Amino acid sequence: MEQKVQDIYKQIRLAKIENRKLLAILLDPDKIDWKNLDGLLQKINQSPATHIFVGGSLVESTILEDLVFQLKLKTTLPVIIFPGDPSQISPQADAILFLSLLSGRNPDYLIEYQVQAAPILKKMNLEIIPTGYILIESGNETAVARVSKTKPLDRANLDLALATAQAGEMLGNKLIYLEAGSGAKQAVPLEMIRLISQNINIPVIVGGGIVALSQIHKAYETGADLVVIGTAFENDIHFFES
Repeated sequence: MEQKVQDIYKQIRLAKIENRKLLAILLDPDKIDWKNLDGLLQKINQSPATHIFVGGSLVESTILEDLVFQLKLKTTLPVIIFPGDPSQISPQADAILFLSLLSGRNPDYLIEYQVQAAPILKKMNLEIIPTGYILIESGNETAVARVSKTKPLDRANLDLALATAQAGEMLGNKLIYLEAGSGAKQAVPLEMIRLISQNINIPVIVGGGIVALSQIHKAYETGADLVVIGTAFENDIHFFES
């Protein structure tokens, strides 16, 4: 087993200060083709990815553990849990995004699941990164909206999105994650990324609905510090070779 990567948040924060853009590949354990896992990991190692996120809306914990084990064994990238619920925790990972779904008003995703997870996390050597999670309307109902039973923020209401991000920062979150959702028809609006990144001081993560390299670059140009690519890479492991 490889050693844990230390101080991941400090590295993300430093990258923001130095204007170095980061890229995470999101792997959903339920969607992994285990027969071709070695080929997938080889493609990840050859990609420009700086981090690996692991998680999904509905994931069996044993499958998640198996995937994290393989990632730590066969890659050197930091492995960060991106949990859908308190069962999606692995002590083998390097860190976990401790998410609060700020865009919704379902108390389970605002605080209840965090309360359930806290005693478990206290017993683990995981770096915990408090993250304000904001779901943005994307043209179709995504798994996140369906499972969390919350409505995303109106993609045209930039002021509300900004106020939500600022509230997250004021509450002590270390990251703001703008999410269109897995398989989204539309990515987070560029003008929203720009407005939020210019008016908060913590790093901004952007994910969902990104299907082309050009979209990654545009998200960077408008202020995203870390971009997450999931479905597009799942569908085409040669995504970064185009």
